[in-house]
Amino acid sequence: MKKRVPPALPPPRLMAVEGVPVPVEVRVSARARRLSMRVDAARNIVRISTPPRVPDKDLHLFVGRHRDWLEQRLSAVPDKVAFVPGAIVPILGIDHVIRHAPTGRRTPQPATLPDGTHELRVGGELEFVPRRVADFLKAEAHRLLAARSQEKAARLGARITGITVRDTRSRWGSCSPDGRLSYCWRLVMAPDPVFDYVVAHEVAHLREMNHSARFWALCASLTDGVTEHRDWLRANGARLHRYGA
Repeated sequence: MKKRVPPALPPPRLMAVEGVPVPVEVRVSARARRLSMRVDAARNIVRISTPPRVPDKDLHLFVGRHRDWLEQRLSAVPDKVAFVPGAIVPILGIDHVIRHAPTGRRTPQPATLPDGTHELRVGGELEFVPRRVADFLKAEAHRLLAARSQEKAARLGARITGITVRDTRSRWGSCSPDGRLSYCWRLVMAPDPVFDYVVAHEVAHLREMNHSARFWALCASLTDGVTEHRDWLRANGARLHRYGA
C-alpha cells in the first residue's frame, strides 16, 4: 500500500489589502490551526500565517478586524536609515555620524572629536559611500565577533571550527554541532553588553546544545546581565535591521 503523500503547500505570496500601506505576505502552514498576523519590521511587511484552503475574503476580513492593532504596530516601525553622509549609525551602541571626506581614506575611519562626539569618515566618490560603510561594518562585525568568540571559547576550553557572518533575519546567532558559529553582522550596531551576551550565548552552545538550566548557568559565567540583554534584543533588535536602506 502506497504511503499517502500530503499535498504540496503553495509558496508565500504577497497581496494588497485596502487601507494597509505595506505589502501583506501570506504564508500557508499545515501546522497552523488559526489565522495569525505579525509585523515584520525588518522587511517592512505584514505577515499572515494561515491554515490551508482559507479564501482571500477571509484573510481580508481578518485584517479588517485587527485594523487598530495593525495601525498601532505599523506606526511603531522605525524609519529606514541609509548609509549616506549625515546619517547616524551606531557602532557597539555608540552613535557615529557618517562624514564624506573626498580626499580621505576610502576605508571608513571612526574618529572621536574633541567634544566627545563620534564620526565615521569615508573617502572617495560620494556614490560609493553607502557600500563602503556597509562593507566596513560587516568586516568590523566579523573581526570583533571572532575575537570575542575565541576569548570566551578559551575560557571554556572549547574549540571553534569556523565563524561566519551573515545578514540573518530570524536569529542573531547559531552554533552547529561541529562547532561552527554564525552571527548576524548587525550585532556590531548593538550596545556592547548586548553584543557580548549573544557571543556568550553561542559559545555556551559549544558545551551545551540546548537551553537547559546548565546552559544558562554557563552563559551567565561568560557575560553579565543575561536576562537584561536578551530582553533588549527582543524589544529593540528589529531596529538594527532599519540600517542600510
